[in-house]
Amino acid sequence: MKYEYDLVVIGGGAAGLTAAGMGANFGAKTLMVEANKLGGDCTWTGCVPSKTLLHAAGMAHTAKKAEKFGQRTETPIDFSTVMEHVRNKREEVYQEADDPDIYRDMGINVKFGRARFLDPHTVAIEHDRAIEDVTSRYIIIATGSKAMVPPIPGLDEVPYYTNDTIFELEEQPEQLGIVGAGPIGMEMAQAFQRLGTQVTVFDMLPRILSNDDAELAGMLQDRLQREGIAFRLSASIKQVSESDSGGVQLTAEVDGEEQVWPGNALLVATGRAANYQHLDIDKAGVNYTKKGITVDDRCRTNHRHIYAAGDVTGRYQFTHMSEHMAKVAATNALLKMPMKIDSKHVPWSTYTDPELAHVGASEEQLKEDGISYKVYRFPYDKIDRALTDDATDGLIKVFAKQWNGKILGATIYGKQAGDLISEYALAMRNGVTLRNIADTIHPYPTYGLGVRRAADQWYVKNQSEWQIKLIKKLFGYRGTVPDLSDENRII
Repeated sequence: MKYEYDLVVIGGGAAGLTAAGMGANFGAKTLMVEANKLGGDCTWTGCVPSKTLLHAAGMAHTAKKAEKFGQRTETPIDFSTVMEHVRNKREEVYQEADDPDIYRDMGINVKFGRARFLDPHTVAIEHDRAIEDVTSRYIIIATGSKAMVPPIPGLDEVPYYTNDTIFELEEQPEQLGIVGAGPIGMEMAQAFQRLGTQVTVFDMLPRILSNDDAELAGMLQDRLQREGIAFRLSASIKQVSESDSGGVQLTAEVDGEEQVWPGNALLVATGRAANYQHLDIDKAGVNYTKKGITVDDRCRTNHRHIYAAGDVTGRYQFTHMSEHMAKVAATNALLKMPMKIDSKHVPWSTYTDPELAHVGASEEQLKEDGISYKVYRFPYDKIDRALTDDATDGLIKVFAKQWNGKILGATIYGKQAGDLISEYALAMRNGVTLRNIADTIHPYPTYGLGVRRAADQWYVKNQSEWQIKLIKKLFGYRGTVPDLSDENRII
């Protein structure tokens, strides 16, 4: 049977753009279908606007800190100008990276409309009150995710924001309540607090960022509290209603005590849900669950010619994993090369200031699995670049095998943690040990040097008293034997 296209990609976000680009690069006749604008969540409601807002808030915070260096500023923040800058930056990224003509120039046919399956090889595209049917040999579903809103009593009766709508704000709220202490919640909490809003965060768990290292997440929470953010953790939200002043009122039980929080605005940041309900995937016979479309490690569904990548699978909700999964899906579909998702080396990063990032196994996972390991720590206050930048609030922790320095996992709290974690991801994927990193020259003074110095601690921890005494005897050295029993010894 002949099909109109070799590849149809449904969705024009991070996964869809990557998959379609690879399809064209492999010489496949490719169609990309998008319901709204190319770029998806990352460009319009996720990574780009949130990091732009964080940067603007960081600049405001730096201006306040500059007073101790003699700089005086009395000009208040113009919130509407900040938000206009955020929206302009989205448009700039769109024009540079997501404009449809960029992909048409690659040979990709781009159509706008809502896609749905008619059968396993046929997709209907609804646009401009018309319906167009297309057939394809291969199909990759990359429709992303949407904000997940929990069933909180009264929530649907009051105005609230999600990450899909928060960047459209024009007026700055005096008091902002945030439901959810995950990455989105923490980033927005710090951004708005630094811009002058009083932020209160609610979460049902006893700590923030439950997927991160408990010690380092605790360090970040302490930092955010010092900046003025209030936390109501172990909180069960009972009711959301309109306050007497016309704002939002939230009633929660915190540690067995009922508390009422009145504010001007509410942000619900409780995660993302796979966006597949409009696809009529039952007509294609594709398996799915409430979590998302079911795929194997090659991103293939139960149909050999239908693949899914990115948030729509419910497996990972990161732009970098959406792109990775799209590469896996396109490679398996079009080249028949057995490529699998690299689930062992997935970097996580929360872009607060300081940042918090990790890759590989956590200490909790290693303990649960009964895997032997050693912890190698290096504080930011021993990184000279951090000292010069007044950014000494941070810690590097690496979990590795004692004997050979094989890295099992790493977590970093500190400036540029999201960049530094990439060195550990590269090392783990390619079998580079702590010894290899310690023996590799890193430029001075950089934050990256902290990665090397953390690796140096593997040498320190592997020293023994008898080895040093033997060296002293062989070469006639006259120094003292260092105290190797000190677990906090760092060189």
